[in-house]
Amino acid sequence: MATVYVTRRLHFNAAHRLHSDLLTADENEKIFGLCNNPMGHGHNYELEITIKGTPDPVTGMVIDLHDLKEIVQRVIIDCVDHKHLNYDVDFMRGVVPTAENIVLAFWRRLRDKIPSGELYELKLYETPRNIAIYRGE
Repeated sequence: MATVYVTRRLHFNAAHRLHSDLLTADENEKIFGLCNNPMGHGHNYELEITIKGTPDPVTGMVIDLHDLKEIVQRVIIDCVDHKHLNYDVDFMRGVVPTAENIVLAFWRRLRDKIPSGELYELKLYETPRNIAIYRGE
């Protein structure tokens, strides 16, 4: 059977501060620059979730995209939308919330929640020019 990749895109807004407690204040400022602002800063994130699989012979779908949206909404978006990732999101505590670390944390939350097909890729757009992509551990 043919393998098909289906993608759902969702949006959320969140703030974060790029700061590592393992670095000095000067090192944090040098590495993270304006993103080290003590009050943080925000982004309008876009998250793409791609599921890989064979279309069901009856429905023709790898996964019902409405079901996928509801899962991602509950497991990720409801937890991070209009939140400060450093302070308000339990699964991001103690992690420097770079796009790379955010997409890894999202993968870990989603990997066992997909009812059909296989989680293939997460693509997180922090800005239209800054994108982190992850395809599994």
